[in-house]
Parts: sequence; structure tokens; C-alpha cells
Amino acid sequence: MAIGLLGKKVGMTQIFKEDGRVIPVTCVQAGPCYILQKKSPDKDGYSAVQLGFDERPERVINKAESGHFKKSKSTPKRLLQEIRLSPEEVGQLGIGESLTVEIFKPGVTVDVTGVSKGKGFQGVMKRHGLKGFDASHGTHEFFRHGGAIGNRTTPGRTFKNKKMPGAMGNDIITIQNLKIEDIDSKHNLIMILGAIPGGPNGYVYIKEGVKVPKGKREVVVPSKSKAEKDKGEIQQNAEAT
Repeated sequence: MAIGLLGKKVGMTQIFKEDGRVIPVTCVQAGPCYILQKKSPDKDGYSAVQLGFDERPERVINKAESGHFKKSKSTPKRLLQEIRLSPEEVGQLGIGESLTVEIFKPGVTVDVTGVSKGKGFQGVMKRHGLKGFDASHGTHEFFRHGGAIGNRTTPGRTFKNKKMPGAMGNDIITIQNLKIEDIDSKHNLIMILGAIPGGPNGYVYIKEGVKVPKGKREVVVPSKSKAEKDKGEIQQNAEAT
């Protein structure tokens, strides 16, 4: 899985281009995401990192959760998610480090995963897009029905996956190949072309598109922070003296 960011959907707005075009975009407050845990193939059977996003009051967490956050020297987070990476990529990241919108840049193609808006119990016309019956002479009470759902003795049952009324929405949805129009590093905002799943304040996960050719990938795992590099250089100089 490609490296990405957890974020919160703020809402939609418009961007006015120099050529006069008006572009609809979705604003997402993405990051900073903190690395809370690392998984290794030797110990866990796979390599991954756990990201945490959005502050959470300490009074509402239990002792087990408190101990988990203290190990990474991080404050409690509302949203935790594991991201599978290669062992080499995991090695470039340190526990307690943060990932910001700077891992992306305008023009990058991304996939956005979120939970769609719940629409409650809906009929077949809204839920599945069925036509319904003709609203003409001779039709009674069946204008929005879906038609027959089976036969009598044979097969004597309704087949699985038959399109019928039911709960609609509140599903995990991924929209692929969305373009990043702009980035506001100061406020940790990403402007994504078009709409994404969910309502305002809904959590989403943004990563580089899986259909982007490997040779054209632009989002990479950031190397160790400058502070760590400076710390290592200071230690080396101290040992040398």
C-alpha cells in the first residue's frame, strides 16, 4: 500500500483559474499524522506503520490506550489506521515522527477512501436505479416497485443478490484517480478536484492512486527528519573528538 494521510473533510468550495475556469474542489484537513507504531515481518509477520490523527481528550481513554500513546510519546488520537509498507520504507520512518501535506504536491493523482452518507431504508428506484412501472392507465400502487422477485415451485425461492429495498449508504467507498488542485501547507489543507465520500467532518484516507504507473509515482516515504540527521551528525562529531 502506498503512503498516505488521514484527514477530515471540511467541505466544498471553488477555485478560479487564470483562464476563467471555475473548478469545484473538496477541502480536506490532512494531517499532521503521527507514527504511533511500527510492525516488522520478524515479529508481526508483515511490515506496516500505524498512523494517528485528530486530538482526543485524555479523560476519555482507558489505561491500555494511554500506555499505547505513551510508547510513541504522542497525545491521544481519535483515528488510528495501519498502512502496509515495504520493510525499507518502514525503516525510513521513526516512531513519533509526523507526516504532513508536504508529502503531496499539486497535480498528483490520488485515491480517497471514506464512509458515504447514510440514506436510511430506500426503495429499488433510489437504491439501484430501477425504472419502476409506467405511470399510466391500469397501474395501481406499483409505480415504484421492482417487479417479480422469483417464481412459484421452481425455483421456489428468491435468489441471492436480488436487487431489493434496504439500507442505503454508510459504506466504505474509494474514489480513484482524483487530482490534487492545490495545497495549503500553513493550514494543512488539500484541495481535491471534485467530490469525495462522506459529509463534513467525516474522516478520509488519501493516498497516491494505485493505477498510477510505478515509473511515474511522485509520493514517496519521506526520509528521516532533518532534526534526526542533525542529531546523528552531532553524535558522530562528538565521538570523533
